[in-house]
Amino acid sequence: MTQNQKIAAIGLGSMGYGIAQSALRGGHRVWGVDINAEQMQRFVDEGGQSDALADVAAELDAVIVAVLNAPQTEDVLFGAHGIVDQLRNGAAVLSCATVPPEFAKDMAARCAERGVHYLDAPISGGAVKAANGALSIMAAGKPEAFNALRPVLDAIAETVFELGDEAGAGSAMKAVNQLLAGVHIATMAEAMTFGMTQGVTPDKFIEVISKCAGTSWMLENRAPHIAAGDYTPHSSVNIWPKDLGIVLDIAKNAQFSAPITAAALQQFVAAAGMGFGAQDDAAVAKVYARNAGLTLPGEDGKG
Repeated sequence: MTQNQKIAAIGLGSMGYGIAQSALRGGHRVWGVDINAEQMQRFVDEGGQSDALADVAAELDAVIVAVLNAPQTEDVLFGAHGIVDQLRNGAAVLSCATVPPEFAKDMAARCAERGVHYLDAPISGGAVKAANGALSIMAAGKPEAFNALRPVLDAIAETVFELGDEAGAGSAMKAVNQLLAGVHIATMAEAMTFGMTQGVTPDKFIEVISKCAGTSWMLENRAPHIAAGDYTPHSSVNIWPKDLGIVLDIAKNAQFSAPITAAALQQFVAAAGMGFGAQDDAAVAKVYARNAGLTLPGEDGKG
């Protein structure tokens, strides 16, 4: 196995673009693929390969799939123009989307039938860490999949948690992480807006709470977006009805009650319903602000 691999990075969104950049910086030849032609051209301009993916698919060592959800992942792998049937025997797929564990197991089995390795490898860390090659990856799959993808993992991740040799374990761990992450964002928004009703400004909230026991990584990362009135989507509101929905589906199948997750989910659903779905997920604070008659920084009072 050569260290410098030929890699397709499919999905050049806020996370996928950074992953593709990190793979490129790691010395690999990388083809960036997205439905957004401008993103693809931008990547070519930064050093990505310009050939059509179909012309090189049979030569690829690895495919990184960083799309939004399970249906998109399945379409990329096995749809009308699915990549798996174009890959050589022994090539490997790194699947990064948040998906149900059973879906990951199914994808791994279908890839194996075609002689392709599959690593169930959801990611955490945000767009900045993706661009810096510093992601945390919750990975599960056969040892052969880990071996085939080691050069890719070395380029894009700071920490790789190896969670077993069966696909699904990575996605299960990601669901646990997303439960906490989504709840922390919604709770941060609730606490910040609650503070505003008591005369605590967003800036003062961040200054004090980030140094106290009530803080979290999500609070420290997202609360400044609210204080700045900047909802440029690093991670959008729309991600959370999907991800927390996956958590609740898994919980239902396990006959496990997750009431706090359900409450957080409803706040993201409300935010999307108010038209904030494409904004940064910190915009869930606008639900609380509107209900309490508060004006957030950068807002005109109309939300």
